[in-house]
Amino acid sequence: MRHPIFLTLCAAAIGLSACEESGEEQVERALQDINVVDESNLNDVMLTVGDPNEAVRYFANANANDPGRIDLQRGLAKSLVRAKRTNDAVTAWQTVVAHEEATDTDRVDLADAFVRANAWDDAAATLNTIPPTYETFKRYRLEAMVADSRQQWDKADSFYETAVGLTTRPATVYNNWGFSKLTRGEYAEAERMFTDALRFNSNMFTAKNNLVLARGAQRNYTIPVVPMTQVERAQLMHTMALAAIKQNDITIGKSLLNDAINTHPRYFEEAVRALEALENNAVN
Repeated sequence: MRHPIFLTLCAAAIGLSACEESGEEQVERALQDINVVDESNLNDVMLTVGDPNEAVRYFANANANDPGRIDLQRGLAKSLVRAKRTNDAVTAWQTVVAHEEATDTDRVDLADAFVRANAWDDAAATLNTIPPTYETFKRYRLEAMVADSRQQWDKADSFYETAVGLTTRPATVYNNWGFSKLTRGEYAEAERMFTDALRFNSNMFTAKNNLVLARGAQRNYTIPVVPMTQVERAQLMHTMALAAIKQNDITIGKSLLNDAINTHPRYFEEAVRALEALENNAVN
């Protein structure tokens, strides 16, 4: 008569033990989830506001402690790009792309690293592994730059146009596109592209400087009407002066150098040296 009771008690004990184990497992899982969230937040911080070299050390240590995790491998690769350690970044992105969980986004980032390393053929080969159905701003911007490097102008124009349509902030694309036009000697088109770049980002000094070069190449030596600081105005006058001198418009170049020196709020060494060189050549 005792056996049924004994079995019932045993079953109850086993059930209680199972419940206790289940509860412990749930707590452990919850703690793991919290740790993952905390770690993810820290990873995001290191990828954005952290010092690039500090981020490299962080992700290098994290990879050493937990190898094989693609999120940590990506973090290291992105940090190396930010730290301008180009060759190391290429190696890191190759590791990411070799991972079984790698995506087309990772392959685009590898192509970007190759472009930064001036390895244009490798960048092209990497982009060719990505299906044409994967259409992103970064992919087409890189495709355009690779086409530029090969002087495939029609392809470059097509890719630049597609990239512009895939972003709400196309200033960098227009600047690159304008520089491509400048390289081809299409100065009026280049001027238009740089103007478009400044329409989307009026603070981009590179586009301002390139715009001056495009105008100077057309012998238009007036400074464009765009927002600029006093220092920027002096620097743009210096750029315009050099463009004039290159085309043997020496008098205009000297006048622009004098204007640049007088406009700059501090001592403008580069403009002073250029003006002295011109005057010495004139004397000699």
